[in-house]
Amino acid sequence: MDSKQKKRAVVSYENMSEELAAAFAEKYPKGFNDYFPDLVKYDKPDGTSFYAVTLEIPDAIYLVKIKVQTDDAEDIERWLDGDDDDEETGVGGAGDGEDLPDNDISQYSTGDDDPGEGD
Repeated sequence: MDSKQKKRAVVSYENMSEELAAAFAEKYPKGFNDYFPDLVKYDKPDGTSFYAVTLEIPDAIYLVKIKVQTDDAEDIERWLDGDDDDEETGVGGAGDGEDLPDNDISQYSTGDDDPGEGD
């Protein structure tokens, strides 16, 4: 083993230096699909946790924290029961909590085969 220990640090993906970002892009050129198998959950002493991948450069070893949204059992139960009140979810990514303007699609049916003659 080398007599000089490498620096070890934890850094957020969003706050990486340019050097570290370049090394990350080299190791994981396809992004999420590449690093997903290497993603590890780390538990902190306060009971929370984070997900990270290990990235080694010549003078340091980093844990790069990756934001991962996980479902919990209560969220899944609410969704299965149709009681999902989460304002961040929506059809087509409309996460503003508003309903779609027209949820009655029958109004778009004109009854004829010419799509340009409706209204």
